[in-house]
Amino acid sequence: MTRLLVNGTSYNVADPWADESLLVVLREHLGLVGVKCGCGEGSCGACTILIDGEATRSYRLKPNDVADLSLTTIEGLSQSGAPLHPLQQAWIDEAVAQCGFCHPGQIMQALALLKHNPAPSTDEIADWMAGNLCRCGSQVRAIRAIHRAAEAMRDEGAVR
Repeated sequence: MTRLLVNGTSYNVADPWADESLLVVLREHLGLVGVKCGCGEGSCGACTILIDGEATRSYRLKPNDVADLSLTTIEGLSQSGAPLHPLQQAWIDEAVAQCGFCHPGQIMQALALLKHNPAPSTDEIADWMAGNLCRCGSQVRAIRAIHRAAEAMRDEGAVR
């Protein structure tokens, strides 16, 4: 058994799943389908989650690699009935969504950025987000959304 701590909940992952990617375990065994499989190798960023606050591609890891570390998926940003996380709200306010497939990974990447730098420049955002691909071309709106969320999170007084 491998213990995974995902979105504040502890899960015991059965040994037969140990050879599967963390992405598959999160989606297929834990039902956290916000984590996406885009390219099938962890290059496009759709499978990005936070591990101990750092943006990480879940496709490239096995469950044993992250035992007892804190994992956050897009589902962990806002609890049912609670307000959306400022990044999620900014994505809506700036109309970033087109197909939406890449957005969970982009939002998790952006959150890691804002944890490191609560007031990034446009160039810093573009550099940080360069590895999270969007085929619909919504990068300009995503940059605006990240600026909007950064301001909202600074107004709240904390990066969550």
